Amino acid sequence: MTGNQGYIGPVVTRMAQRRGHHVTGLDCGYFTECDVRDIVPADLAGIDAIIHLAGLSTDPMGALDPGLTDEINRDATIRLARLAKASGIGRFVFASSCSLYGAAGGDAALDETAPMAPVSAYAESKAGSETGLLALTDAEFSPVLMRNATAYGVGPRPRFDLVVNNLAGWVQATGALRVLSDGTPWRPLVHIEDIALAALCAAEAPRAAVHGQAFNIGQADCNYQVRDVAVAVGRAFPGATLEITGETGGDARSYRVSFAKALGGLPGFTPRWTLEAGVDEVARWIRDGGLAHDDFRSWRFVRLAALKRGLDAGTWDARLRVMARADAR
Repeated sequence: MTGNQGYIGPVVTRMAQRRGHHVTGLDCGYFTECDVRDIVPADLAGIDAIIHLAGLSTDPMGALDPGLTDEINRDATIRLARLAKASGIGRFVFASSCSLYGAAGGDAALDETAPMAPVSAYAESKAGSETGLLALTDAEFSPVLMRNATAYGVGPRPRFDLVVNNLAGWVQATGALRVLSDGTPWRPLVHIEDIALAALCAAEAPRAAVHGQAFNIGQADCNYQVRDVAVAVGRAFPGATLEITGETGGDARSYRVSFAKALGGLPGFTPRWTLEAGVDEVARWIRDGGLAHDDFRSWRFVRLAALKRGLDAGTWDARLRVMARADAR
């Protein structure tokens, strides 16, 4: 499993081990020393399936350097898949994103046949990865494309740069829910444990059920406008005020997604988390002392801030390679 030390990876690892799997993790340790760009065939010995989570996550991180985003998210993904195929690994589960649907708008829920319309470097890297992976599909190699909705929830390495967790963080810091838009954009949401379950189901499924296919991953009823997400978070924090700023910003994304294919056709996938339960989980974690006053904007919980901190400290170089390893190359 690549990216096993990130936000979702530890949850997948824990769940996989409970299901009786042996998990080999590979992670460069940005957020905790392996780099997905440096994998060699010997690293894949004895592997039956790959769950590929590693990459620069979120749109703001993609904007940090679009070229780096392509290098790490797209090029390294396709290179890893080629190595896996050459090594006889038949199943490659790729953590893609519903972000590749972009600024679709409208009332229709998009299924997996909808055109890709990425509006960020991050989403473009996911779309490019999918195209490259599908080109490798043959009778012996089965990529599975998991188009995850926007994640939320508490894990061993929480994030507060995603909409549900971020809104909860604002309440902790200010007593107010700040929506940095007019509140109308649509977002599909999914708990990280349901993402983990979907990835494992995809790795375990009979070949015919998933071979060369994309699946939107989420609950049947998990498309929300951002203002409705804020209201749901507010219910878990009595007394919080709601502020909708009306800003437009640079985020043009708005899309509703259909999850019917995964819910009916991904064997074993029965998501259990509702938004309300997930919000309560985040609120309890905050109240139990997991989050200091305004720490939700610090490098500990914001991936872009963590990268910038490492760059400023010289922990890794401009290509986001750990300096000790970069110097030795």
